[in-house]
Amino acid sequence: LSAEIYYVREGQVNAYALHFTVPVPADVEEISFTWQSLAERPLPYRINIDSPDAVALPKPSMNISWQGEIPEHIETFAIGLRCSGQKSAEVDVTITIEVTLDRMTGNTTELLFRRKKICLMSEHPDANQPDPYLLENATNGQNGLITIIIGGILAILFVSIFIMIAYCVRGSFNRKPHHAQPIRTSSFQRLQTHAPSAPSSIVSPPSIAPTIATLSRNRIYANAEPEELQRRISELTVQRCRVRLSSLLQEGTFGRVYRGSYNDSQEVLVKTVGPHASQVQVSLLLHEGMSLYGAQHPGILSVLGVSIDDHTAPFLLYLAPENTRNLKIFLQEPVARTLTTIQIVKIQLQLAQALGHLHSHGVIHKDIAARNCVIDDQLRVKLADNSLSRDLFPGDYYCLGDSENRPIKWLALESIQFKQFSEASDTWAFGVLMWELCTLARQPYAEVDPFEMEHYLRDGYRLSQPINCPDELFAIMAYCWTMLPMERPSFEQLQICLQDFYAQLTRYV
Repeated sequence: LSAEIYYVREGQVNAYALHFTVPVPADVEEISFTWQSLAERPLPYRINIDSPDAVALPKPSMNISWQGEIPEHIETFAIGLRCSGQKSAEVDVTITIEVTLDRMTGNTTELLFRRKKICLMSEHPDANQPDPYLLENATNGQNGLITIIIGGILAILFVSIFIMIAYCVRGSFNRKPHHAQPIRTSSFQRLQTHAPSAPSSIVSPPSIAPTIATLSRNRIYANAEPEELQRRISELTVQRCRVRLSSLLQEGTFGRVYRGSYNDSQEVLVKTVGPHASQVQVSLLLHEGMSLYGAQHPGILSVLGVSIDDHTAPFLLYLAPENTRNLKIFLQEPVARTLTTIQIVKIQLQLAQALGHLHSHGVIHKDIAARNCVIDDQLRVKLADNSLSRDLFPGDYYCLGDSENRPIKWLALESIQFKQFSEASDTWAFGVLMWELCTLARQPYAEVDPFEMEHYLRDGYRLSQPINCPDELFAIMAYCWTMLPMERPSFEQLQICLQDFYAQLTRYV
């Protein structure tokens, strides 16, 4: 799998991307760099690798000299990051590449790459075993290859220099290599459009892709069959007389959300439809309202009960404190303007944990967005189902001529093109949700016609970096929007990234 990431572009070193620490999973034992000097002469280099924990990760090895010259033709070298197996640890690895641009003046440029290598204790530790991967060509892997191509241009002293560095991660995954066109996603540097006709809030920036090796996550899950839906409803049926409605919170054309109580003791949210709703709308309420059935997690708002009466519309009950409200509506209120970056990251981390729980049980959400979350006064957020969302938030859904309203601007490219949903498509939508949180529920791709979204995404355009959004946080978002599904991070990996960034933020507070 190949994609592009620029650490240096148009003579500007992208310090933000270089400062981002990328996790290297335990089963990834090699990283490879492909480089080339276009300065019409070889460029002297010096490489240094720092690994502070020699017990967990012995000094990394390379299959080239520690100093020499960057060749004028494309060459690949490898760095082995093989753990000893003697202890479990997260080792911060620093790779420094110093390039001499002019020997006469001593003008040099230093590129520093940060990686966090995950090491696990092994029953049979062997720190001295040679790394067989270093003996292979980096482009011919038996167990698969994830390639990250890093390119840049240095324009110093009237010498045009282009250094393209390819960062390849070889994992022990049992899958065949893919040969796909690299994609372009949001940049970590000053964002510029590549086409004059591009809308102002969208960028076609230098390319990035996650350097996190991901497991195969192309499983596609089907909705519950009618028999299963009936079983779930029967199991959750409650008596209507035990449900009391206190206030109307949201109302659409036919959908309504109330605050109420169950058994006079439990505060609940109640979703229902009006008396003139069609049978299709009633069925859709029940079908989508039961999509998170049985999900037991602090970050998931799963249905508590269902009340069905022959003469009235069904009620769906969700256990929620009195101060619980819709996340999108909350973000659009004045009080949300006081949210700090720490609070926003904490909300994102809670939702990543909830989605990780869903995926661990084989459930794909398919409609991750702020409108499908709730939040309370303590900023505890829960992921909810998407029942009634098409009616309550009609501006977020579009019909592309197929008689189906879909959240086009939250969907991954494969979901728009083929209606294909997977854990990876949930990751894409989560990136848009992160963007919503940082922009206080601005409309994504507001200037783009829904019919043009497929074209824009295929050409590499992505959401631009929100104002006041830290570069490290935007980097995590952008990882979610890579073109190929298997290159997107899992929610386990997103949790690690968000947790690390949250720890960095709280360290200075």
